[in-house]
Amino acid sequence: MTAFSLKGRLVVISSLLLALILSILPLPGLVAPFRPDWLLVIMLYWVLALPHRANVGTAWVVGLLLDLLLGSTLGVHALALVIPVYLAAAQFQRLRNYSVWQQAFIIGALALLNKLIIFWASYIDRDIQLDYHYFWSIISSMVIWPWVFLLLRKCRRQFALV
Repeated sequence: MTAFSLKGRLVVISSLLLALILSILPLPGLVAPFRPDWLLVIMLYWVLALPHRANVGTAWVVGLLLDLLLGSTLGVHALALVIPVYLAAAQFQRLRNYSVWQQAFIIGALALLNKLIIFWASYIDRDIQLDYHYFWSIISSMVIWPWVFLLLRKCRRQFALV
C-alpha cells in the first residue's frame, strides 16, 4: 500500500466519521427535525468525486455503524443509505456535470428516498405514524450541499486525492 492511497483512505474515513458524529450529536427539540442527513450528503460527495474510494460497500458499512450508534434496527439505515448511493454511483459521470445547485435538487430527491426507506422499515417494525416534521431534514440537506461540496472539494484538492 502506498502512502498516497493510505492518505486518501484516511481523508475519506475521517470525513465519514465526522458525519457519524454529526448524525448522533444531540440537538435541542426545535432544531432536531432540521438536522441534515450528514452521512448521506458526505457519502454522496465521495461517491461522485472519488467513486473508486467510496462505493456501495462503504455506504453499507457506515450505514451499519449508524444503526449501531442510533440503536435502530440493524440494517435499516444501511439499506436506506445503500440505495441512494447506488443510484448516484450508477450516474456519477452525469451528475458531476450538473451545477452545484442542480446537484442540490438531486441530493434532495435522494434524501427523500432515504427518508422514505427509513420510514417504511420503521413502519413495518414498529407501526409508526408519519409526521410532517420528518421531512424537514431533506430541505436542510439540500441547503448544506453547496457548502459541503465546496469544503470537501477543497480538502480533496489540498490532499491531492484522485
